[in-house]
Amino acid sequence: MKFTKICMSLVMVVVLFGTTLAQMKLNGAGATFPYVIYSKWFDVYSKQHGVEFNYQSIGSGGGIKQVTEGTVDFGATDAAMTDAQLASVKDKQGSDVLHIPTVMGAVVITYNLPAAGKDLKLTSNVLAKIYLGQITRWNDNEITSINKGKNLPDQAIIVAHRSDGSGTTNIFTDYLKKVSKTWAINIGMGASVNWPVGLGGKGNEGVAGLVKQSEGAIGYVELAYAVKNGLSYASMQNKEGNFIEPTFESVSAAAAGAAKNMPADLRVSITDASGKDSYPISGFTWLLIYKNMKDKSKAKEIAGFLTWAMGEGQGFAKDLYYAPLPKEVVKMCEKKIATIVTE
Repeated sequence: MKFTKICMSLVMVVVLFGTTLAQMKLNGAGATFPYVIYSKWFDVYSKQHGVEFNYQSIGSGGGIKQVTEGTVDFGATDAAMTDAQLASVKDKQGSDVLHIPTVMGAVVITYNLPAAGKDLKLTSNVLAKIYLGQITRWNDNEITSINKGKNLPDQAIIVAHRSDGSGTTNIFTDYLKKVSKTWAINIGMGASVNWPVGLGGKGNEGVAGLVKQSEGAIGYVELAYAVKNGLSYASMQNKEGNFIEPTFESVSAAAAGAAKNMPADLRVSITDASGKDSYPISGFTWLLIYKNMKDKSKAKEIAGFLTWAMGEGQGFAKDLYYAPLPKEVVKMCEKKIATIVTE
């Protein structure tokens, strides 16, 4: 009888313990750029530690908004928050927000042009003119002159861009602002801009879908989405004049300089980076974490997850077409994670 009671008690402890783990749910929202690797991380970490993640891939603008309003436990963005946005969060939520870089990625210029095949080359000048509506056909001399031997048809260019507030857009327009005076003066950079031409798609998924279904289309998406959808993407000419394919090696090359001069708050741009092997449209992506979260049990779980992401999590990056963080940046992130108030 005693043995039976002991067994029943043990079963109840196990059930209650399992229920406690299952009840810990962390809600997040934001960037679509890192969604592929975040999905993998959340799945693996959940199985290892029993913490449930609910992440909504709604774009960086949405992630920043929800962090500001306090409707999520964490946010995600490819566009670093401004000083004004950070001040707004502190005023509303009573906490500073930490930017924790997680991985780096490439924003690739994807296109649907069967006649041209793969390995299209583009310069910053040509890309800016396409998105300004100044180059409108694929056989324009400025495109054919850098793609000798390719069959570029007399076909209209269908421009695709993001319709939502997007960190991917922020990286893309940050690049265009740096390389085109016309773009800098008339359009600028941001998670959302007033596009001169083109069709809008929601999320990386939306832009990838527009390009895939529209022959003659061009768009910008995170590398993993182009690969996942079987889309062709261009090599971009970098600051040194070399045409560079987007890979984690070329993104890491772009980040090399940033790692040496990383600001204390970890907010930095690596577009149009120097270096002969640098891919020019590269960027960090960040998780947005409350430094002093109201629910300390959740804060502890988030800190644990971030520590895991800086270690074991980085091992998933290359297979999912992201660049892992440089060791110097990982060390800076670990110091920042240690400042999260968990008690």
